[in-house]
Amino acid sequence: MARTEPFERYSAEYEAWFEEHPELYRWELEAIEALLPGGEGIEIGIGSGRFAHPLGITIGVEPSARMAARAMERGLEVIPGTAEDLPLPDESYDFALMVTTICFVDDPLQAFREIWRILKPGGFVLVAFVDRETPLGRSYLERKERSCFYAPATFYSAAEILTLLHEAGFDDCRAVQTLFGDSLEAMSGGIREGTGEGAFVVIRCRKTGE
Repeated sequence: MARTEPFERYSAEYEAWFEEHPELYRWELEAIEALLPGGEGIEIGIGSGRFAHPLGITIGVEPSARMAARAMERGLEVIPGTAEDLPLPDESYDFALMVTTICFVDDPLQAFREIWRILKPGGFVLVAFVDRETPLGRSYLERKERSCFYAPATFYSAAEILTLLHEAGFDDCRAVQTLFGDSLEAMSGGIREGTGEGAFVVIRCRKTGE
């Protein structure tokens, strides 16, 4: 069952975060852009369209009706559905993006298998998330029960996400990271290769075989 309740209740607060933290938002977009391939893409968990819209992605899948409505206000096409059961045909996209969605998915391996199914041969999956094994990630984990958004979330390390992606059939992976520091107020930006330092990680892997 999709963990949509926080986004149904607090969609306005979700939107406000981006207005209150424009630099962090910009650095997150820049990290995704660093690995974004060409071709026709889709965002899985498009939310309100805060990432798809500036990145030029015009379509997404979203289980929260309230978030989907905000995305459609931005001119995006939204298909109701969950990551574990994508209502999409096989081999239909060049890339699929997930941004801070994997922590709200009940079965991440099944979600990655579904993404593998909908990608064309040689297509890419990009997974952007808060790495649990960083100072900010540990802070989020410690305080998650007091958060209106993260209370139902499951945080992952970069190593765990890579393991799941490989198990789902992906290979040829590359990672970048940003948001360096131990609190939102003390963050610095820039993009570095790899994982383990920056709280916001983007991992891109390719669908390389059957």
